[in-house]
Amino acid sequence: MARVILYMAMSLDGFITGPGDDKDNPAGVGGMRLMEWLGPGPTLADFRPASSESRLVFDESMATGAIITGRRTGDFAGYWGGDHHDGVPIFVPTHKAPADNPYPRVHYVTEGIAACVEQAKAAAGGRDVMMHGAYTAQECLKAGLLDVIEIQLMPVLLGQGRLLFENLPPEHVELDLVRTLQAPKTLHLRFEVNRG
Repeated sequence: MARVILYMAMSLDGFITGPGDDKDNPAGVGGMRLMEWLGPGPTLADFRPASSESRLVFDESMATGAIITGRRTGDFAGYWGGDHHDGVPIFVPTHKAPADNPYPRVHYVTEGIAACVEQAKAAAGGRDVMMHGAYTAQECLKAGLLDVIEIQLMPVLLGQGRLLFENLPPEHVELDLVRTLQAPKTLHLRFEVNRG
């Protein structure tokens, strides 16, 4: 069964961007430091990391069958030109769909996060669904729809920026640490959301 997995690079103090992130600088001031676990780009194949541990995580993320991204994240990324990887569909939970959508693989879902997850899982064809965006991940977690959190923990303290878990649900959320991979530039941590 398809699972919803949040993949996110994060500083040790919990930031996923530096300060001042916007469309012109999506990672914010100093935030590209968080992407140093990846290869240099610019093509998707070039982003594949050098270390075997990081390659495993990257390859797992690229094997997903659909993407859910927050509207802000999608806007900042230009919706990856309409193709995040391998032509998989991209789903965007939003209150209002834009009047013009130049990307046939990008689907705006106005019926809420549960409907967005349902549509993405159906489109993924049994494969997992990759999630992008802090706010969207928080909403998915609050709704009990986030299954796995995959953190690429970077050895840096950014001090300010956008926090991954700024607006958590009021109730306690238990996670099970199911995998730890030590790579040269990052620590990959995989948690399953414990619903028991």
